[in-house]
Amino acid sequence: MDGLRSKIAEVLRGPQLASFATVTEDGKPWVRYVVVVADSELTLRFATYASSRKVAQIRRNPEVHLTCGVASLNDSKPYLQIQGRAAVTADDRDRRAFWSDMLAPYFKGPDDPDYVVVLVKPYRVEYMGVGAVSPEVLEP
Repeated sequence: MDGLRSKIAEVLRGPQLASFATVTEDGKPWVRYVVVVADSELTLRFATYASSRKVAQIRRNPEVHLTCGVASLNDSKPYLQIQGRAAVTADDRDRRAFWSDMLAPYFKGPDDPDYVVVLVKPYRVEYMGVGAVSPEVLEP
């Protein structure tokens, strides 16, 4: 793994609070918080309700943006700006693989019909180091 990819993977280690932006039906940005988990390929996943407006927005336009890495004003840490394409899956294997007890307050279990997983495949990741003036860019 190259240096930049390693630094990005370090920011994405463990569940991360992220702002997640989609595009509304009238072409406006819409942002909300999600908790993402990344795999070794930098694909991001998070759970949501099948009936949510973000799912409808992703289905209309899969272009999304995430910002993550800093969860507190008291932390001076690197952060990421991620552009990617999102897809929604209700595949039983994906839902079971992603399921954790952390989701139990929101869903009845991995078979809950309103439980889906969103996958985001990044095509541009900007790594902004502490004190940096411009980002390092990875286009996987």
